[in-house]
Amino acid sequence: MADLNYGLGRTASILLVDDHPLLRAGLAALLVAESDLKVVGEAASESEELELLRNGLPDLAIIDISLRDSSGLDLVRQILARGNACKVLVISGFRESIYGERAHRAGALGFLNKQETDERLLEAVRTVLKGRRFCSPALTQRLMTQALNGDQELRGVERLTDRELDVYRMIAEGYSSGVIAAKLFISTHTVDTHRENIKRKPGLKSAGELTRSAVHWQLENQ
Repeated sequence: MADLNYGLGRTASILLVDDHPLLRAGLAALLVAESDLKVVGEAASESEELELLRNGLPDLAIIDISLRDSSGLDLVRQILARGNACKVLVISGFRESIYGERAHRAGALGFLNKQETDERLLEAVRTVLKGRRFCSPALTQRLMTQALNGDQELRGVERLTDRELDVYRMIAEGYSSGVIAAKLFISTHTVDTHRENIKRKPGLKSAGELTRSAVHWQLENQ
């Protein structure tokens, strides 16, 4: 039986943000089948999400990392900046080891890989609605270590900023600097600066090494 005791005293409202219509439809069908959950809106991009939020904050926003016009992590920060009433669960096709820690640093209470089961998703939703963190024991340990040691434990790709990781991922997907700039709403000069910073952190020496490294990372972590 569904756990109805969130401390909310009512059905929980959920907003879905993912640029894949079929995935949104699947999530919505799963959630509305639960008597204590309701989907109050769906969005494919940051702009659509922010438009929906003009009508008020839901109890929970489920947000994909990769959106049509922005990074999901940027959207997490924007939502939480509007007030702490809305809780956030981040979902992604990438492994928890890549984006889990970043999602929590951005303010999300939970992170879930899209390959998890329906039961695991409902567990994540209910955990986050109660204001509790949802993450694996491994990520919990990483978060504790990071809090104690700061950047000392970070190496290679882990040292990239969220925006640098966006650029790195798009390089892996074959996008040029111009296309990356358009997608992230930044200048090509800024993209090129990010490229140089990305090369420096893992110790790469050329654009070719950067591309090969990005493609290899993408294949390993999807």
